[in-house]
This record gives sequence, C-alpha cells and structure tokens, in this order.
Amino acid sequence: MAGFTEAYLPYLLARASHEVSSSFHAALREWDLSVPEWRVLACLTDADGLGVGQLAEMALMKQPSMTKVLDRMEADGLIRRKATAEDRRRVLIHLTPKGRARVKPALAAARIHQRERLAPFDDAERAVILRALHLLIGEDAPQQNALK
Repeated sequence: MAGFTEAYLPYLLARASHEVSSSFHAALREWDLSVPEWRVLACLTDADGLGVGQLAEMALMKQPSMTKVLDRMEADGLIRRKATAEDRRRVLIHLTPKGRARVKPALAAARIHQRERLAPFDDAERAVILRALHLLIGEDAPQQNALK
C-alpha cells in the first residue's frame, strides 16, 4: 500500500516543481538573473505591458516583493514603468531592449530544459501533462506550446 505522500497531489506537484525547476534555476546565474527576475522577464516576453498586480500573480510573487524586484530591474535597465494614458495612477511594466537581450538566452535554455524533462514521454503524454496542469491551475490549455 502506498504511503499518503506518494498519492497526495499537492505533495507530488510541489516535489515535481522542485525537481524540474531547481536545475534550471541554478543555471540562471549564467545570465546574471535571479529566479524572480527570470520570472518577470519570462512573463513580459509574451505579455509586455502588464500591471504590477497581474505580473505578480503570473510570476508567483506577492505584490510588495514584486515592487522591490521591479525597482532593482528598472535600475538595471531591464524593465521600464509607464503610466497609462487613461489613468496616470495605473502603471504598466514593459521590457527594455536590454531586458529582451538578457532573457533571450535563458528562454532558449528553458525550451531545451523542458524538452529534456519531457523527453521520456511521447507526444500524447506530453499533451496530457500540460493540459492537466493548466486545468489544475484553472485555465484553458493553450492550443500550441510556446516552448517547443
């Protein structure tokens, strides 16, 4: 009989996340990126011009922590904040050319990392894994996988 944790979904998801992420996160040092900076840059790559709250949610961070990360990234020239024309109090976060250049090799490495981690699975299994994860998150799975 399997133990509780061997069949407990939150435990298995957390362990899988740790196993899959830790080796890639260690490699971020090659591009002089912290994990929070990587998450911000990766999120903005596909959705440039996000509000701080939306970006914090996507990057798995609390808003006060996100603000501190954005302050550092803006000082480093990786992102810029821009108020919207409709509401000057609403600020959107945009990648700068320097930010795009910094994240480009990390994105290529992320694609390779994902391919390697999913290599033991056939195409149908990979699709089921990604669809299941999107459903667990509570969102529709994208039609095409951008990391292919």
